[in-house]
Amino acid sequence: MLRIFAAIAALSLAVPAQAEWLRADSEHFVVFADDSAKDVARFAEMLERYHAAMSFVTGREVDTPSPSNRVTIYAVGSARNIRKLAGIKNIGGFYIPRAGSSVAFVPNVRPSSGELDFSMITLLHEYAHHFLIGSSRFAMPRWMNEGGAEFFASARFPRDGEVQIGRPAVHRAYELALAPDVSIENLLARGNVERGGDNPDDNFYGRSWALYHYLTFAPERKGQLLEYARRIAAGVSSREAAVIAFGDLHALDRDLDTYLKKRKMLSFVLQPDLLPIRPITVEQLSAGMDEMLPTIIRSKRGVDREAALEILEDAREVAARYPGDAGVLAALAEAEFDAGNDDASIAAADAALAIDVTVKNALVQKGFALFRKAEEADDEEAAFAAAMRPFSALNRLEPDHPLPLIYYYRSFVERGAAPNETARHALERAAQLSPFDRSLAMNAGLMQAGEGKIAIARNTLGPVAADPHGGSMARAAQRYLEELAEVAEGTEWSPPHEVNLTAALAASAGKNDDDDGDEEDAAD
Repeated sequence: MLRIFAAIAALSLAVPAQAEWLRADSEHFVVFADDSAKDVARFAEMLERYHAAMSFVTGREVDTPSPSNRVTIYAVGSARNIRKLAGIKNIGGFYIPRAGSSVAFVPNVRPSSGELDFSMITLLHEYAHHFLIGSSRFAMPRWMNEGGAEFFASARFPRDGEVQIGRPAVHRAYELALAPDVSIENLLARGNVERGGDNPDDNFYGRSWALYHYLTFAPERKGQLLEYARRIAAGVSSREAAVIAFGDLHALDRDLDTYLKKRKMLSFVLQPDLLPIRPITVEQLSAGMDEMLPTIIRSKRGVDREAALEILEDAREVAARYPGDAGVLAALAEAEFDAGNDDASIAAADAALAIDVTVKNALVQKGFALFRKAEEADDEEAAFAAAMRPFSALNRLEPDHPLPLIYYYRSFVERGAAPNETARHALERAAQLSPFDRSLAMNAGLMQAGEGKIAIARNTLGPVAADPHGGSMARAAQRYLEELAEVAEGTEWSPPHEVNLTAALAASAGKNDDDDGDEEDAAD
């Protein structure tokens, strides 16, 4: 599974000429699909029960996200469309975590009560990361992060509402049987992807799943995984925590080999009454949004200059046919902004808001465009104050939307002013609401370090450094943690080299022109 941030050239999605897109809304997800209402509702129900099952098994509660902070899933019609959208040949789907606009892309929403296909396993794996990051404030070692995601993604959803969690990871069988073994010592020591370049051709993922599964279900190992996690949370190294919790690591290696030879393995079989979910609604999109959605999908994927111009042409054509559809006009505002046309973006957003003042994407795009214009204004203070008005309106509509909080802080940083206490609290709150957004966590952690809150800063930066998919931000966070380890509590600290906080904050808004293109393994 990829979480890809690099922009790619726009590619048309081969959607049917008479597509009828549906939208399903649930507590934690929004699903867009050109499929039957029954299948779309069933797909959303599966995802909600999966979330409930993870909460039940882990004993962790995750606050209900504000509406815009749910994960939005787009079913693009086929595996071929996924590959075109991602720009990758071998990929089943992908997920991009962003404060206020996390998105995932899958081929279809055809639910299964049997073995899941690879694209669904991929989605469940990435949502497991999303859930585990959101429900824990400590950095998990990579084996535990990936092993946990594989453990939960190995699921099944019988039609009676039952959820089976922790089943054998049959999609890792080939890897476990034929790829070179990773020892327990190596498993514990294995860091993020970038530390060793590409993923080695071994059974790290399969072995991580196996260890997580063994420690969860083996009676003789009861409580050891929790003890290990507690030691890690207390700052003990992965190996030291393992020796304390698991004992002899060579014996653990042998025991794990024996465990993998078992013909039958335990799993959690959770009945529907243990997994209550809130009602799910399904509605058909307006005719205008039905036509605009393929363009929206390409835009939400992320664009470069060339792609933005191609998307804009399509968006303008649809908007010309539906000038009275506020959702269409908000999508046009986004396309205009992506293409660099700030005035046109503001005009389209205003037209949408004249029809419906509650269209949140229109407020977001108007705010984005005004912020970019403010960077070149003669009176920066007045310009940024004006740029905050759409975000203030958005905050009134949705108090826990992270973008108004981020942009209030950014309104100080952009003009070189010291953020006041309210702005600093706003950034911390946004990071709490969107713990899966590593750019946001990086900013919050560096701000905290600058205030002398060294312990809090290290806690905030830890999950960024431990991101299992690695990348330049994880490397930078690891470097900062090493430097902060030598800094006394109460000492105001900032990185010895310049950090582009504005670009990192922009990444949290999903408009990252300066991204370094970090990518992860498609198989994850």
